[in-house]
Amino acid sequence: MTSAIPTDTVRRDRRHVRHEATKHEILDAAWKMVRADGLNGLSLRALGRAVDMEPQSLYTYFASKHAVYDHLFADGNRQLLTRFERIEVSDDPSQVLSALARFFVSFAAEDRARYELLFMRTIPDFEPSPESYAIAVEVFARGRSALAAVGFGDDADFDLWTALVAGLASQQLANDPDGSRYIRLIDDAVAMFTEHVFGKRVGKI
Repeated sequence: MTSAIPTDTVRRDRRHVRHEATKHEILDAAWKMVRADGLNGLSLRALGRAVDMEPQSLYTYFASKHAVYDHLFADGNRQLLTRFERIEVSDDPSQVLSALARFFVSFAAEDRARYELLFMRTIPDFEPSPESYAIAVEVFARGRSALAAVGFGDDADFDLWTALVAGLASQQLANDPDGSRYIRLIDDAVAMFTEHVFGKRVGKI
């Protein structure tokens, strides 16, 4: 016979489920707020009103405004990691680079607030927690591994690649977020990058 679960355990589990559901509701509201007003427009008082909660009650879920940012940072990187896993693997370096660049530039252009939170120091004094930053490190490692698999393992090559893609992403977001002005340049950028890297190697032989 299966023993019954203690009543106090059931109550704790239910409280935990409710607590996590409320946290998700608050984070959803926080995303809406920063998308509408910018990252620095986040206000705990306004956030409390958005979820019909007294501002001081938010501290039950988040110790500070930076704690809210930290959870958004982790959430954004989880979204990036999930999308990264959908990229099709190829043995063709140009196809891999084009896929990675299109993925990243499109991801950036979708959501200015998310891009600024993940990749720019827009919020004074904000540093992600080790737990949240670990997700960003995993994303970085996945990108580096994908490039290394098609022959781009040198540190300088990787730095050049990230600068190239970040530049395209920033330009797309700043100048044509709903279009494809800089996305259209990806194949040319990939061609220049591969020619530079492979040409440099040939020159060393």
